Amino acid sequence: MLNRIRTTIYARRRKSVILAALAAPCAGLLLFTGGVAPAQAEPPAPPSAAEATTMLGGLSEQAEGSSDGYSRDKFPHWTSQGDGCDTRETVLKRDGDGVETGSDCYPTSGSWTSPYDGGTWTQPSDIDIDHMVPLAEAWGSGAKEWTQDRRQAFANDLNVAQLLAVTDNVNQSKSDRDPAEWMPPKADYHCEYARMWIWVKDTYDMTVDSAEKGALTTALGTC
Repeated sequence: MLNRIRTTIYARRRKSVILAALAAPCAGLLLFTGGVAPAQAEPPAPPSAAEATTMLGGLSEQAEGSSDGYSRDKFPHWTSQGDGCDTRETVLKRDGDGVETGSDCYPTSGSWTSPYDGGTWTQPSDIDIDHMVPLAEAWGSGAKEWTQDRRQAFANDLNVAQLLAVTDNVNQSKSDRDPAEWMPPKADYHCEYARMWIWVKDTYDMTVDSAEKGALTTALGTC
């Protein structure tokens, strides 16, 4: 029964990703011209609380692995997304409002509202692109055994809610901590945060430790 439920979930999410991929080239014709961007797309919508609960139940529960051998260099990130834009610039345009860019794709104006704390910023230097599941957390949850190509795909994934534009110092306070150790300052965002976290871990078949699973279950209870 669980396998049938998960199969249905995967099919639904896969359809959404495929539709988004088909739409992306058309959007790019407008978005990458160096002028005023049209209405910005939002990060991919996470699964519902019910779907996330099913996903969480399917994740392997085990103690987090050692950080031995970890390096951010083993997760090449901010790679090219085409049209002269790297991953960071792509997320800044996607998550911002009224973003204008120069010929190098770097924003010259616009504003960004951080979902973690509700802060609004007009300078891209005040914004970090957060990896929902931090790279070091991923390393201890299975990525240590991945190929370099898979780690690069994970660090630049725009098809799941792995990358978000957020207030820089809030992201720095999160650092590499999982939901048992850190949750966004905005309590009403905990439900969505948990759903995103679970979606990423499920997509990449990562493990969860018991404290992390407990915190995610609590956050889902606020949905």
